[in-house]
Amino acid sequence: MSELKKIREQQNLTQEELAEKSGISARTIQRIEAGTEPKGYTLKTLAATLGISEKDLLIPEIIIEEDVIEEEIISAENKEASNFTLTKIINISSLPFSWLPIANFLPPILIMLFTKERNPIVKQIISLQIFLAVICPIIFMTVVFFKLGKASVLVTMIVLTLINVFIILRNAYEIDNKKCLYFKLNFNLL
Repeated sequence: MSELKKIREQQNLTQEELAEKSGISARTIQRIEAGTEPKGYTLKTLAATLGISEKDLLIPEIIIEEDVIEEEIISAENKEASNFTLTKIINISSLPFSWLPIANFLPPILIMLFTKERNPIVKQIISLQIFLAVICPIIFMTVVFFKLGKASVLVTMIVLTLINVFIILRNAYEIDNKKCLYFKLNFNLL
C-alpha cells in the first residue's frame, strides 16, 4: 500500500475528495497510489493539502533503499563465510573422473546439490568441467578422424587427462591460498 493511500485513508478521504481538495486529477492520484512517484508540483500540492511533509509521501523508497543496503551487507557476509574447504572438495571431486570427460562434472554437481553450496566459485568449477567434457571429446575425435595412428590417439587421451588433472590441482591450490580460481571461464554455464 502506498503512503499516499495510507494517509488519505487515515484522513477519511476518497480519491475523488482528495482530487477536488488538491486540484490534482483523480487519475494522477490513482497512479501515485499504484506506485508512481509523485514529483515537483504534484508532490508539494499533495503534501500541503494533506498537511504533511513531502518526505512522508516518499517513505517507502527510503525503506526499499535501506533493505537493498542490508541485503548487500548480508550478501557480502555470506560471500566471506563461504565454505572454502567444501569448495575445494567439490573441485577435487572431479579428479577420479578426469580420464572420462563425460563424467568429470557429475561429482561436483552432486556435491553442490546435496550440500547446497552454490557460490560463484563452485558454479565456475562445474562450468569449467562441463566445458572440458564438451571440448575434450571433440579434440579426441578430431585426432581419431585424421587417422594419425594408435600412438597419437593414446597420447592425445593421456595429454587431455593430464591437462584436466593439472587444471583441477592448480585450482585447488588457488582456492586454498587465494580463495579464487586460477583457471576459469569468462562465462558461466550454470
